[in-house]
Amino acid sequence: MHPVLTGVLRRRARPLAIAAAASAGHQVCEALVPLAIGLAVDHAVDGGPPAAILLAVGGILVLFTLLAAGGGTNFWQLTSATTREAHELRVRAGGHVLDGTGTGRRAGDLAATLVSDARAAAEILRAVVHLISGAAGLLVTVAVLLSVDARLGLGMVCGVPAITLAVNRLSPWLERRIAARQHASGLAAAFAAELVHGLRPLRGFGGVPEAVRRFRRTSRTSRDAALRGASAAAAADGAGGLATGLVLAGTVAVAAALTASGRIGVGDLVTVVAMASFAGEPVERIMTGVKQAAISRASAARLAVLLDPGHDAAAPAVPPPGDVGAPGPDELLGVVATDPARADALAASFGAGRDVLVEPHAVHLLGRTLPEVLDTGRDTAPEDTARALAAARARDVGDALLDGGANLSGGQRQRVALARALAARPAVLVLQDPLTAVDAVTEDAAAAGLAALRRRDGGATVVISTSPALLARCDRVAFLAGARPAVVATHDELCADPGYAAAVLR
Repeated sequence: MHPVLTGVLRRRARPLAIAAAASAGHQVCEALVPLAIGLAVDHAVDGGPPAAILLAVGGILVLFTLLAAGGGTNFWQLTSATTREAHELRVRAGGHVLDGTGTGRRAGDLAATLVSDARAAAEILRAVVHLISGAAGLLVTVAVLLSVDARLGLGMVCGVPAITLAVNRLSPWLERRIAARQHASGLAAAFAAELVHGLRPLRGFGGVPEAVRRFRRTSRTSRDAALRGASAAAAADGAGGLATGLVLAGTVAVAAALTASGRIGVGDLVTVVAMASFAGEPVERIMTGVKQAAISRASAARLAVLLDPGHDAAAPAVPPPGDVGAPGPDELLGVVATDPARADALAASFGAGRDVLVEPHAVHLLGRTLPEVLDTGRDTAPEDTARALAAARARDVGDALLDGGANLSGGQRQRVALARALAARPAVLVLQDPLTAVDAVTEDAAAAGLAALRRRDGGATVVISTSPALLARCDRVAFLAGARPAVVATHDELCADPGYAAAVLR
């Protein structure tokens, strides 16, 4: 079993045991109902005492009471455990995403993994309960049929395991189809999110028709994968249902022949017919458990990429950033790196034990108005917010925003994000390509405003960028070329280096 699923079962062992016991009790009581009905019919046909008939009827009522209680307890425990486990998996996986694991994947794909795959992995609890309760109900069914006639019980003993093994052989095929469906669904969600996010610039250069064409192609791929997954699940269900129906029909036919020959009584025939109609339920539970286990394994494999603590350790080693002194108060340090991972490692090393704010290149604006977007969660004075907007050259941005700034251009979004970071006034501010979507004039003005405001606030600033306008205003620039030691100088001095010049000069 996959380690992710093993962890799920271990963490939810107590509610799983209660749910499995309650569900098994439900199935056992339901399996005994046909036996009690058969006994009542036998006593009625044979002219038995009324007390015996009443006792059999009372037993039926008790069985229904117990099976109802077992079903309710199972639903309560299983739903609670599955929901809590899915939430815990999402929280753990989301924490690893925030730490940097899986950042190479698109946002929509990550969202699909955190939502759909976390839920499907937690559903392994339901699969285990179905397998245990189905097996319990089936054992009682076989025992009752054996008590009526050995041939009936042996037919069930031989038929059901054969069906289970046959359906289980379909599990790898079903698992591959489900994994492909989940992957295609994640890519489609990622494409849709990026399309909505970039709709404004797409309209600007006439790229909407091509984007729509690509989205339709991605959507068709996702639809086809979903249909293949549904077809595989339907094939597994259909094969199991057909085979089960044949076994049960054969059992009833044999029981009818035995009754006609006088080997079993009418009450026994009623028991066998009722038992055969019930036996489909535990077999269906087993088939459902096998199918759900395959789905959970496929989702666990996708989720493991985010949950595995050793995932980052298995990644290629990042060369050390080198001997670059941390920026002091009022200082701006520029970072130019041919390997982005090395630049990130250098920036992270500056924040140990300090108030650090990292503003990534990907802009996320939360709120429907500009004041909401600029809310830093701190007691920021209105004049500080106004100065930040002026420094980032974002005073021209309208107050009303649609869906997290979807009505803003890429340059406007970057300037608002820069203003938000400046308004927070952290001790250490790390900016990653903050002005790539603005024109040259605005970029130069925003770079000047950024440098002036950070020096005024007395904060240390790290700018990871290849923008000459930003680098020219840095007190020092660290050039990280490949795995070589860092070269630290001013922007003008480093321009004499051919490698640096090729990276930054436009």
